[in-house]
Amino acid sequence: MEKTILIGREKEKKTLLEILGSKESEFVAIYGRRRVGKTFLIDEVYKEHIVFEISGLNKGNKQLQLENFTSLINQRLEATAKLIQAPQSWLQAFFILQKYLDKLPTGKKHVVFFDELPWLAKGKSDFLAALENFWNSWASKRRDIILVVCGSAASWMITKIVKSRGGLHNRITRRIRLMPFNLYETELYLQSRNIQLDRYSILQIYMVMGGIPHYLKEIRRGKSAPQIIDEICFSQDGLLYDEFLNLYEALFSQPEKYIDVIKALAQKPKGLTRNEIIANCNLSSGGTTTKILESLEESGFIVKYFPIGKNLKLSIYKLSDPYSAFYLKFIENSKSKRPGSWLQKSASPSWRSWSGLAFERLCLAHIPQIKHALGISGVYSEESSWRSPGKEEQKGAQIDLIIDRADNVINLFEIKFSQGPFVINKQYAEDLQNKIFAFRQDYSSRKSIFLAMITTFGLVENQYSTSLIHQSLKMDVLFEK
Repeated sequence: MEKTILIGREKEKKTLLEILGSKESEFVAIYGRRRVGKTFLIDEVYKEHIVFEISGLNKGNKQLQLENFTSLINQRLEATAKLIQAPQSWLQAFFILQKYLDKLPTGKKHVVFFDELPWLAKGKSDFLAALENFWNSWASKRRDIILVVCGSAASWMITKIVKSRGGLHNRITRRIRLMPFNLYETELYLQSRNIQLDRYSILQIYMVMGGIPHYLKEIRRGKSAPQIIDEICFSQDGLLYDEFLNLYEALFSQPEKYIDVIKALAQKPKGLTRNEIIANCNLSSGGTTTKILESLEESGFIVKYFPIGKNLKLSIYKLSDPYSAFYLKFIENSKSKRPGSWLQKSASPSWRSWSGLAFERLCLAHIPQIKHALGISGVYSEESSWRSPGKEEQKGAQIDLIIDRADNVINLFEIKFSQGPFVINKQYAEDLQNKIFAFRQDYSSRKSIFLAMITTFGLVENQYSTSLIHQSLKMDVLFEK
């Protein structure tokens, strides 16, 4: 059986190890989307220090959660103490936990891990009140407790725990938002499983499922990228064939409203403003929409881009989750479940068109790598995208990525996905010149404007590439650490 090792996560691991050396008790909140590896991270880093661990049961009521608690605490007590009966409340349960912890040897940190916290605390369970009492009246007064709470419902974790206005207000001492793997970590993860794929293949896979470790774990050795996608996404037994609804139902109450927003953004890859989302999804303009957008953003499904030099109300929301975009385009209404069906689809014009948008989405998720390739990692910048509806005398235009730098330079990026070196012809060169002109008209600035391109295999050098493009980046730069 393959041994899974902890890949990447250097920053998060460093934080968790620093906590072990703390001279006081710590209250740690870790959150991130479903199947991103939160539980695995805690179990791997703290495996020798966890003295109690419980995971909330999906759709389990208070009684079932307490019975689960009882079974788990009795496993810990079995060799040293009398077994307990199921408590009637979470307040009693935490008192039992407290007595158990009191008897543990001193001189080392004890990790108490509550996983899938939103499921433990849902309904009228009074779990949060008991957790608050446990921390405030007992654990925080000690020096040896690390209380870790974890949840996939990022907005719930932020509202109820990190930014709680109740008894847990300002009680969190550390917070970790765990994001999907980037391309560097994805390549490293596949290599750790002895899966040898070239970077163009890894790119295609990432454009479909992103950097979710649990999804990547489904990849089998000796398969091509189309075979992998076909097996995982289009086989009825494939993990991602019906993952979409499960994903949103596990994260959000009333998932239909969240899915409506995701579908609206999937239809408009260049993004929508808040008002456009409200109109497309028949939402109200109040707090409900704010909650939906903030929840999706915190969970990593959408990204908000602030317009350069414009009113913040014109901020653009874009779908950032690769799997959701791929599912809605190719899996949701797929009628073919035969082996090899994706090989046929991947040669279609719809895939070629969609892959350009998917590559753009991937690049926008790797801004630090792009800045490093430009040699401006240490320069403060703001990133955005731009679009102009055009006027009578001027065509509409849009720019995939803008990096507005503090050193008086603006980088405008064109992003192109192709199976070989990209050729700038006369027509495309005219389009690029139109974009630059339109941008200068729309955003009056004395900053220098440099046009850059990000492509899979680079540019074919010709008169247009030489005269127009200041910097050309290949896909390899996206795989940098």
